[in-house]
Amino acid sequence: MKNLIVLIGPTAVGKTDLSLTIADTFQTDIISADSRQIYKDLKIGTAAPMPKQLAMAKHHFVGILDLKDYYSAAQYESDVLKLLDNLFKEHDIQLLTGGSMMYIDAVCKGIDEIPTVDNETRQMMMKKYQKEGLEKLRDELKLLDPIHYNKVDLENQKRVIHALEICYMTGKPYSSFLTGQIKKRPFRIIKIGLYRERAELFNRVNRRVDEMMDDGLLDEVKRVYKYKELNSLNTVGYKELFAYLDGQWPLETAVEKIKRNTRIYAKKQMTWFKRDADIHWFHPEQKKEILQYIKDTIH
Repeated sequence: MKNLIVLIGPTAVGKTDLSLTIADTFQTDIISADSRQIYKDLKIGTAAPMPKQLAMAKHHFVGILDLKDYYSAAQYESDVLKLLDNLFKEHDIQLLTGGSMMYIDAVCKGIDEIPTVDNETRQMMMKKYQKEGLEKLRDELKLLDPIHYNKVDLENQKRVIHALEICYMTGKPYSSFLTGQIKKRPFRIIKIGLYRERAELFNRVNRRVDEMMDDGLLDEVKRVYKYKELNSLNTVGYKELFAYLDGQWPLETAVEKIKRNTRIYAKKQMTWFKRDADIHWFHPEQKKEILQYIKDTIH
C-alpha cells in the first residue's frame, strides 16, 4: 500500500521542523503545498525552507517558478500526481506539507476540470481589471454567474478574474464546471493537522514577522517592487510593504498590518481545515505521538 502523509496547519504553527523529522524517520522526500514558496524570489516573506533545511531532505515545488509564471491549483494537482507516481516506485511513503488549502485539496480530493484560459483572454481580463477596477468586475460576475458570485471571496481579485475568464472564454457560467466530486487516489492519505492555542499561535506569528524584517524582508520587497502588480505578489507581507514604499503609511504601520493580516489568514486556514473530519490533530511538540500514529496507520 502506498501512503501519502499530509502535514497541514496554519502559518507559523511549526510545519517545517516537523516535516523534516517525519522525512528523516520515514526516509521520504518533502512535497511543498505552498502557493507562494513555489516562487524563486520570495524566500524571506514566505518563510521558505533555509538552505540547511533544504539539504536535510529532498524538497519539491520550492523556488521553481519565476514571478511572471502562471500557475494554478489544477496544474499543481497534475504535477504532484505525476511526481508521486515516480516517487512511489522507489518508496511506499511520501510526505506533502503546507498551508495552501486549494493545493492540498487539489491533491487529496482533486479539483474540477476547468478549461485552461488562453493568453488572449487572460491579457484581455487583466487590462479590463487595470482599467475598470475590481468593483466593475464583481458586477459583471454577478450578471454572468450569480451562483458563483454568491460563493466566491469577492475581495480576492484573482478568483473573481479567473471566474470571468472562464465565462468569457466558454460562454458558460464558471459554476457550471464545479461538480464537487471527490476523485479516488491510488494511495492512502494520512492527514495530520498541527494546532496551537490562539494566543500561542498569534505570538509566533508576530515574532516571525519581526524576524523576517530582521532577515531583510524589506530589501527582498524592494527587489521585486517593479513586479508589484503581478498576482504572485498579491500576498501578505509584500502588499503592505509595497504600500509603505508608495508612501501610504510609515514602516511601523506596514509591519503591524503584516502581523494583523497574517493572523487573519491563519484563522481562515483553521476554519478551512476544521471542516475536514479526516484530519487527526496534534500539538507540534507531540512528535512521538505523531510518529507513532503514522506507524500505526501504515502498519
